[in-house]
Amino acid sequence: MSAVNAAGWRPEMGSAAAGSAETTSGDKALMLEEALIFELREPGTCGVDIDAADRGPVAGLARFLRKAPAALPGLSEPETVRHYTRLSRQNYAIDLGPFPLGSCTMKHNPRLNEKVARMPGFADVHPLAPQQSARGALEVINQLAFWLIELTGMHGVAMSPKAGAHGELCGVLCIKAALEARGENRTVMLVPESAHGTNPATAAFAGFSIESIPATADGRVDLAALTARLGPDVAGVMITNPNTCGLFEREMKTISDAVHAAGGYVYCDGANFNAIVGKVRPGDLGIDAMHINLHKTFSTPHGGGGPGSGPVVLSKALSPFGPLPYTARMPDGTVRLIEEEDGAAEHPQSFGRMAAFHGQMGMFTRALAYILSHGADGLARVAEDAVLNANYVLRSLEGELEAPFAGSGPCMHEALFSDAGLAEGFTTLDIAKGLIDEGFHPMTVYFPLVVHGAMLVEPTETESKAGLDRFIGSLRSLARRAKQGDEGLKSAPHFAPRRRLDETQAARKPVLVWKGDAAA
Repeated sequence: MSAVNAAGWRPEMGSAAAGSAETTSGDKALMLEEALIFELREPGTCGVDIDAADRGPVAGLARFLRKAPAALPGLSEPETVRHYTRLSRQNYAIDLGPFPLGSCTMKHNPRLNEKVARMPGFADVHPLAPQQSARGALEVINQLAFWLIELTGMHGVAMSPKAGAHGELCGVLCIKAALEARGENRTVMLVPESAHGTNPATAAFAGFSIESIPATADGRVDLAALTARLGPDVAGVMITNPNTCGLFEREMKTISDAVHAAGGYVYCDGANFNAIVGKVRPGDLGIDAMHINLHKTFSTPHGGGGPGSGPVVLSKALSPFGPLPYTARMPDGTVRLIEEEDGAAEHPQSFGRMAAFHGQMGMFTRALAYILSHGADGLARVAEDAVLNANYVLRSLEGELEAPFAGSGPCMHEALFSDAGLAEGFTTLDIAKGLIDEGFHPMTVYFPLVVHGAMLVEPTETESKAGLDRFIGSLRSLARRAKQGDEGLKSAPHFAPRRRLDETQAARKPVLVWKGDAAA
């Protein structure tokens, strides 16, 4: 009997599915098979008893009544509860294991944050409540704004943007408003290849033409190419720092100075702020605008489309154009929320509003609880541990997976690998699907585009060494299997509720079938 390696795979197993038996129920021990709810329905069944209507339709409403019963799934109450509970067992969650997504910081959310967010005074506050009845909530917003300004070294912050891309739009609109105030019509936004994919999309949405700036061999912005392109038509640059290759842009201040000298502005994508929080202040690097993903850096719920929050910190040059409501550093050094009815008089150059209200109150309370529980020294430790964990992953897989920028020095928050060196026909997708069999959520794949077959791993600071060792062991085993040409890996996952799909065809030719009865 051979020993099982750290990933739980024996060489003689070949295909992971070999020898596995199917069951009559479709269940495999505690991994329960679950059909679609419309496949479970029983016509005429309902979870509650409803008396048949004994009177005719109300006058004038007859034309709105159905001519046939609604084709809704009919399940009893226990069946409904069991259906959704069984589905929940197929979810992967941060409470089950690490989320190594390199493009999104996904870390443990302290339950203290959740408890604070559920306090009635915060959870029940209504956005239309009179200001005098919500002073505590407004003070929380102001305190959080103060911390964001202090941590970034910026002049002001717009708290209302609802997420990262919304924050990007806010910053770009501030740049546009500033240029219009100068009477300039600059139409081009420069975006490095190592920036997040939302950056060019946001600039294009705001009406700018996009021009890409190449990366150097070490994965950073090509300074010579950027400075050569600067001119009177360039509104600015949207740069991600630390960038999507997991590297810090060491020439950031030089880039900012060059852009400013050419009359442009510098937008920084702050999605990776978790790697430098408490260690580097973007304002000291010449940044004019930067969104901060509260749901990444300050550990609030993330995923499933929300909730999110993307406050935008602004330099003194762009602060006058920030949206209302707005928090700014006053001449006396204090930080104050500008929201009163005379806010427009105090902030006359504002481009308007990003949202009807202040923003995501639940996210604000969670973020402030996280910041206050860590303190300034604790936040610096967050960045240090996140970088340490990423470099531990990077160096632990040396010789197993190709790391294109390993020679560029330590990485920041994420480790970047490629599929170079795998056996003929084996790709990044095989490694990702194999991780599902190992019980891990796959890393970000095929991004950034500057690396062929990219695998981007961000362990975050909340993963222990023991947990990282398990993940590294699985990844090491999968890399060896791919190098040895193990055909079983080509058809992974074998132990997931569903087998591998043709993802290209699923995206291009989705099959949408309505299994219910036709309804008028």
